Amino acid sequence: MMKNTGLLLGLLWALGSTWDCSAEDQLQPLVLHRVTDNVFSAIGVTGPPSYANAGHNNNLSVIVSQAGVVVVNGGDNYLLAKRLHLAIRALTEQPVVWVVNENGQGHAFLGNSYWRDQKVNVIAHADAVRKIKEQGSQILQRMVLRNKDKARQTYVAVPDHQFTDTFLISLEGLDIELRSFGEAHSPGDISVWLPGDRVLITGDIAFHQRMLAIFPDTNVSAWMSSFRKMRLLQPVYIIPGHGAPTDMASIHATTFGYLEFLTQQIQQLLDDDADLSQAYAIDQTRYRHLDAFEELAAKNAGRLFQTMEMEMFQ
Repeated sequence: MMKNTGLLLGLLWALGSTWDCSAEDQLQPLVLHRVTDNVFSAIGVTGPPSYANAGHNNNLSVIVSQAGVVVVNGGDNYLLAKRLHLAIRALTEQPVVWVVNENGQGHAFLGNSYWRDQKVNVIAHADAVRKIKEQGSQILQRMVLRNKDKARQTYVAVPDHQFTDTFLISLEGLDIELRSFGEAHSPGDISVWLPGDRVLITGDIAFHQRMLAIFPDTNVSAWMSSFRKMRLLQPVYIIPGHGAPTDMASIHATTFGYLEFLTQQIQQLLDDDADLSQAYAIDQTRYRHLDAFEELAAKNAGRLFQTMEMEMFQ
């Protein structure tokens, strides 16, 4: 039923636009940036998803082995996933054998529709699968409103595999570990670890060029605990969910450091019997260099204040 809904939405947009079906044959492949000999990533913009960027505002990573390719993130829509596949085919003759969704957000799973049509295994954390089942249709509709004709052919394809703690993909000596460190940015956040290369594709547990977002249901203390577990791996190369590849020092400062700073500031306000308006006024200018600062800084403070205030009375 979800597939039919997605196809109907795509058809309605196609009929209501100047979309030329032959344009699909003119799709440009995404640009893959080399991180190591085995790992590449199509780096998305650090701003919000839009029609102009076709929803490519997160990183779509590719792990190449002699026994097949693993893709991390399905992509925001069918055609974006197809553009990623075009880039992969220019890189290697190996087939894509697994697609990993790093969480249950639209830009992680809506492109599953393309990969499902290629008969590729798709896997996500159980919490992400639950979110996709419960909210997938609404997430799809929002994407269609934004992407219009670029949403063509997209439907909700629920991952056919799921796990809770760890899952190992082994491809002729290349071990790829899917790991859940606990709650983080959104339900079912996971990271992908290549111990042989010491590469960690963190997903949305870590941010460095873009300010992180605290959602109404985000557990900040659990997120900090998950981050502590993650950094014990001591990765050399890090591909975050958003932004260019970087190192541990960078993501520590702008993820764990930011969450720690905001928690301390709000705890002081609560100790002083302050109110919500003072949380919005917290001076966060040390993080002004991060993309999306204006949109998220005050909102983050307000949401965390409300959460911590509620916890005081439980």
